Amino acid sequence: MRPDAVRRVLDLELTAARARRGAAPHVLDVGAGSGVLAVSLAETGCVVTVVEPSPNALATLHRRAAEAGVAERITAVQADSDALADLVAPGSADLVLAHGLLEVVDDPAATVAALAGAAVAGGAVSALVANRFATVLSRAVAGRVDEATALLAAPTGVLGAPAEALLRRFDTGSLTALLTGAGLVVAALRGQGVVTDLASRSVREANPHSLADLEDALAELPPLRDIATSLHALARKPG
Repeated sequence: MRPDAVRRVLDLELTAARARRGAAPHVLDVGAGSGVLAVSLAETGCVVTVVEPSPNALATLHRRAAEAGVAERITAVQADSDALADLVAPGSADLVLAHGLLEVVDDPAATVAALAGAAVAGGAVSALVANRFATVLSRAVAGRVDEATALLAAPTGVLGAPAEALLRRFDTGSLTALLTGAGLVVAALRGQGVVTDLASRSVREANPHSLADLEDALAELPPLRDIATSLHALARKPG
């Protein structure tokens, strides 16, 4: 199975970083969860630092790293993202990952500033976030029209219900503004899950390759990109 579009973007970035550094790229994964991506990148030879607040997630990460034989390439720290400046040397990471992070932090602007500070000049921050317009569309299609209408009007893209796990969702404009506000330059902005997440399971199973090709074609194409389930931005630190 070929890697998804986000992974292909990351692999290209890491190839460039490896050539620039002349050694293994350094990756900082903030809010890495159980470490699926961190371990996978370590398997390609990257040196990975993980900052993750959940002890249970870190325990799973350590197990995965040991099973994959890459434990020596991963340093894991239990901490919140707001302690990042005290944990990671400024300008030390070729690639900084913030996947599923910016929706849950208290101060996303401060978090992005810390992520940018950790990146080397010429390096990049990869942000993967939930898309507010995709949520509006999915609620409407599911018949929850009142919720969809309320979400459309909500500036943060959430309703603040007790069961709501996220503090905010983004659209292309708000994500771009957040990243550029930290002095980063958005090099790529793609949608992930433009049509795949709308298709039934039977359609996905019957057309895996053609759906993947269609996703690639739509990923950077407004306005369809703008209703994808997730938005992925690669933002470069000048220098």
